[in-house]
Amino acid sequence: MMYHSKIRSARGLLIALFLVVAAASPLYAQSASDEDLAKIREQRATLDKSIAELDAQKIGPQLMADVQIYSKAADWIARHSEFYRENYAKQTLVVLKLGQQRVRELAEGKSPWTTKIGTTARGYVSRVDESVQPYALSLPLNYTPGSDKQWPLYVKLHGRNGRMNEVSFIKQHDNRPPESGQDWIQLDVYGRTNNAYRWAGETDVFEAIADVKSRYNIEDNRITLWGFSMGGAGAWHLGLHHPSLWSSVGAGAGFVDFYTYQKQTELRPAHQHHLLHIYDAVDYALNADNVSVITYGGEKDAQLLASTMSVAAAKKYAVDIVQLIGPGMGHKFDPESLKKFMEFHRLHSQTGRPAQPGQKEIRFITYSLKYNRCEWLTIEEMPLVYQPAIVASEVVADDALKVTTTNVSALQVDPRISPNLLIDSSYISFEPPQTDEVVWETLVLEGEKWRKLTADQAERFAENPDLHKRHDLQGPIDDAFMEPFVCVRGTGKPWSQANHDWATWTLDRFAAEFDKWLRGKVLVIDDTQVTEEMIANKNLVLFGDPGSNSLLAKVLAKLPVQWTEDKITVEGVDYDPNLHGLSLVYPNPLNPRRYVVVNSGHTMHEKDFKSSNSWLFPRLGDIAVQKFTQDETGDQYQEETVFADVFNSQWHLPSGLKPAK
Repeated sequence: MMYHSKIRSARGLLIALFLVVAAASPLYAQSASDEDLAKIREQRATLDKSIAELDAQKIGPQLMADVQIYSKAADWIARHSEFYRENYAKQTLVVLKLGQQRVRELAEGKSPWTTKIGTTARGYVSRVDESVQPYALSLPLNYTPGSDKQWPLYVKLHGRNGRMNEVSFIKQHDNRPPESGQDWIQLDVYGRTNNAYRWAGETDVFEAIADVKSRYNIEDNRITLWGFSMGGAGAWHLGLHHPSLWSSVGAGAGFVDFYTYQKQTELRPAHQHHLLHIYDAVDYALNADNVSVITYGGEKDAQLLASTMSVAAAKKYAVDIVQLIGPGMGHKFDPESLKKFMEFHRLHSQTGRPAQPGQKEIRFITYSLKYNRCEWLTIEEMPLVYQPAIVASEVVADDALKVTTTNVSALQVDPRISPNLLIDSSYISFEPPQTDEVVWETLVLEGEKWRKLTADQAERFAENPDLHKRHDLQGPIDDAFMEPFVCVRGTGKPWSQANHDWATWTLDRFAAEFDKWLRGKVLVIDDTQVTEEMIANKNLVLFGDPGSNSLLAKVLAKLPVQWTEDKITVEGVDYDPNLHGLSLVYPNPLNPRRYVVVNSGHTMHEKDFKSSNSWLFPRLGDIAVQKFTQDETGDQYQEETVFADVFNSQWHLPSGLKPAK
């Protein structure tokens, strides 16, 4: 089910229109003729009626999503005037006919596209926003339905395409034959269009993989990740942040950092500067020690620099990344390099990764608990946020593994990896698991010694009673929108009408931007509609002030700020709520395993989404105060950040971040 936010105020409607109209160039907004639009609306209504008449419970959510993607494609292209080419209106009508064909087949109890050789469009329902998202799947010539054969999976990330939308993506991949010599199943990811597989676009990659795995017999240790251009940037990012998921990683061109790629000589403010470590893939070059990586760049391509930087960064750790350079080439593959590139993946796919618990000797680095797992180990806590946390291991005997750590205070370990660990200066022993269900052991650093927790202690640790930053609970604000979330607007009487109006504008802007750039409609409900199920399973995004929003009033006492009718106090500084807005992310006092967010959607905005993907980094950290000024029309606001920071590892201020240098 897709939820639709209701933008009730005139201001909200104007914002939604502004976000479409402001993109004046044909690349971002181009309408179809009235006649074509009328046909599209009519045929989409017919398709929706046909879908509604299907027995959804009998058919199941996956096959229903395979049909719903066609209606969603027609909806988005029409609402956002995304007819970037003359044939897009015609393509939309073709897509709607394809949807009707699938409805007829489902009504007859058939789904032939699930076993069709070649490429077909598929869909899934995202846990993030309950939207339907497409992907494309290619079955090889030797695919046999019902076979016990386990298949390798190639995950391909597309490059940036300003004219891409759901319609063009579906048409591009519809009925395409398999690749020459293809002996694998291939997943072409949509990634919620053009965001370099960041934020919900990153979640899309893993949700699409999970959907494919639930439908086909995929061999977990033979998953290849590759892409070119923006897809290369995505391969660098996902390959080095999740190094133990792939049999090999291939990054063609792309970018690996912000400053160099954007030729920026002036440093960002400290909270932004340090948060660049979340996505600057070059900072994770050490992780290429855990996965085979190949990179390519054309000799005349400016983005060759990304390959060169990453290879050099890895060499500092004595890690080799295979580099191919296309002689005389610009921003594309030459045939011989592409052949070598794909042969590299074929060989590593044949070998596959070591079976669980994985390879014993690892070297792993992360700057964020968002990316905390490598093979048999997860980093659970880091004393210093956005500083490198490093774990390295080496075999010192048949039954012993030596582990060294930097900036790590809690770990989980698969006990099958070794019966004995020498971790820093502490000896830890594990009993071999007696059942197929493996319970990972929790280790905590106390002083200079590591200690293994008992089962009861580990369960208590998992409850996080002291509110330490943990995986998916480490910030920044933008992280809240990579998992299920719901926006909650206040319905009471505001303490400050000016503050409430700014918060309403902020919500409307977020809803419009998420719809356009992340291809989903956010769920927006009243504060009186929040259920226990939502509190248990979703991040709550609260808009308003403690007078207007009853949920905000309920959690306020446990947030690290003070807020009265007269002032907002952050770190001992008072701000006038008639002139200033507060934004923050924090563990939800009603359910500390989920976030609560106050008065913020994504902290990058339309200009950043329309610009290079390297600009899609957090702007406000974990907490910020913004001075807002309404324009003469009363429909828009200017915002000036007067305070911004990240919380430390225990969700306190000050953060302890060093000034940017």
